[in-house]
Amino acid sequence: MAAENVVEHAAEHGPTAGEYIVHHLTFLQNHTPKGVFDLSVFNLDSLFWSIVLGVIACWLLWKAARKATSGVPGRFQAAVEMLVEMVDNQAKGIVHNATSRKFVAPLALTVFVWIFLMNAMDLLPVDLLPWIWQKIYGATGGDPHHAYMRVVPTADLSVSLGLSVAVLLICLYYNVKIKGAGGWVHELFTAPFGNHWALYPFNFAMQLVEFIAKTVSHGMRLFGNMYAGELIFLLIALMGGAFSFTGTGIGLAIGHIIAGWAWAVFHILIITLQAFIFMMLTLIYIGQAHDAH
Repeated sequence: MAAENVVEHAAEHGPTAGEYIVHHLTFLQNHTPKGVFDLSVFNLDSLFWSIVLGVIACWLLWKAARKATSGVPGRFQAAVEMLVEMVDNQAKGIVHNATSRKFVAPLALTVFVWIFLMNAMDLLPVDLLPWIWQKIYGATGGDPHHAYMRVVPTADLSVSLGLSVAVLLICLYYNVKIKGAGGWVHELFTAPFGNHWALYPFNFAMQLVEFIAKTVSHGMRLFGNMYAGELIFLLIALMGGAFSFTGTGIGLAIGHIIAGWAWAVFHILIITLQAFIFMMLTLIYIGQAHDAH
């Protein structure tokens, strides 16, 4: 069912479970896509929350650096210092070039904090920000009956793959910077099978497969975990919605509260772990760009 038909049906009869989920998994876009590969379409909600949370991440790190003192640190400063030390130790163990670490370590720290904040948006009630946006949108003359507002940017494949492609570009930069353009091209055609003209096509094909596989798996791992978490929160929300609409089945309301609390507590681990994994893979891939075969 098209998104417009879902909205019309939901406005007249109330949404079914499928319509509720489809609505919450629909992006706020600048216009209707004209095809699968319509590159003029932007997910405005993902862009908005990515930028806002990126600014917040940079502000938090700037605030911690500005208030850093040599005396007894406060809890916020101590937490940031522990995080910085952890990232710095990981960077030293993976990227052995001290000059590169001056850029790579702060990059890894920013990636971790930024992705953690984007993932943490999944802990907000699924209808809270869409409801606020609906009231604002309706008050300014827009459609008051519905609102599209997905607030977890990392559950958007375009965002997660965009992050992994950015890491790929950084890796390509360090490949050229550390090995030189000629050295890197030589490596593309001589590794991993050896330096022989008959092996050049196979070596180059394997190198391309490696770059593509690392980039796709890097982004898909983050997207898959966060999308699954978002979907489970929607299913839990349906339990409470069923009780609200029917007024029966008190077990649904109790189950909604217990399941929501339990999944939120467990999801905190997933949120942190996925940010850490993405950061570590970023360091590993950049570290591999410094290694010569």
